[in-house]
Amino acid sequence: MCLYLDLGVIRLPSYGVMITIGIVLANLLAILLCKRYRLDGNDFIILEAYAFLGGFLGAKLLYLVVSFSQIDWGRILEFEYFNELMQGGFVFYGGLLGGIAAIFLAGRLHRIKAASYVRHMMGLIPVIHGFGRIGCFLAGCCYGRPYEGRLAVIFPEGSLAPSGIPLFSVQIVEALLLFLLAAFILVADWKWQVSYTVELYLGIYGIIRFVLEYFRYDAVRGSLWIFSTSQWISIGLMLWAVISVAAKITKSNDRNI
Repeated sequence: MCLYLDLGVIRLPSYGVMITIGIVLANLLAILLCKRYRLDGNDFIILEAYAFLGGFLGAKLLYLVVSFSQIDWGRILEFEYFNELMQGGFVFYGGLLGGIAAIFLAGRLHRIKAASYVRHMMGLIPVIHGFGRIGCFLAGCCYGRPYEGRLAVIFPEGSLAPSGIPLFSVQIVEALLLFLLAAFILVADWKWQVSYTVELYLGIYGIIRFVLEYFRYDAVRGSLWIFSTSQWISIGLMLWAVISVAAKITKSNDRNI
């Protein structure tokens, strides 16, 4: 568990390496999916660029919101403090919502049928996210609760997690569940031609994230009443997914009458 991967000649940030692996693998899968569903690769690249920009801004914005009270706003104009604040601290849900919004914005601006790309590429998000969680584990961020059973890990000095005490490896558990979710969505779209891959992803991940929040121990996540910020967002996404799937099934049944 380390912040950097030491390759002898150079040291690379472990989180960045894992995210890069996830992005490369996702893009290789995207090539196959574009051929499978006859989608334009150039349009995909445009949408992907917007998604990364919207994801970055959304993840950072939600982080600033949930950690508002912990930020020293009196030092916000200091270059070093501002630079440190911008480099660290991202909330996945903010990135997810910001990325999806940016994709549809790009669709409008460039006259691309973004909905088709979102539907068929939805399984790529948990692939990248899963590698991101492995990066979290290596860096020690998003760490789990004190725990001494199986899947317990003791982080060393210098990691972002508390060192010297056994913690639950919640990052690895989430990564494994994300890879399973990615496989399920890709198969559901490829083999079963379901039209609600977006709802599947948001609904199932909402369940995963809601439950795993109880195993998290890092403090900067924000909370309202009995739930964390991410749990409230999870509830909203799960409700939307159920309502949307029900509406699509009802509409399909009406057409068949």
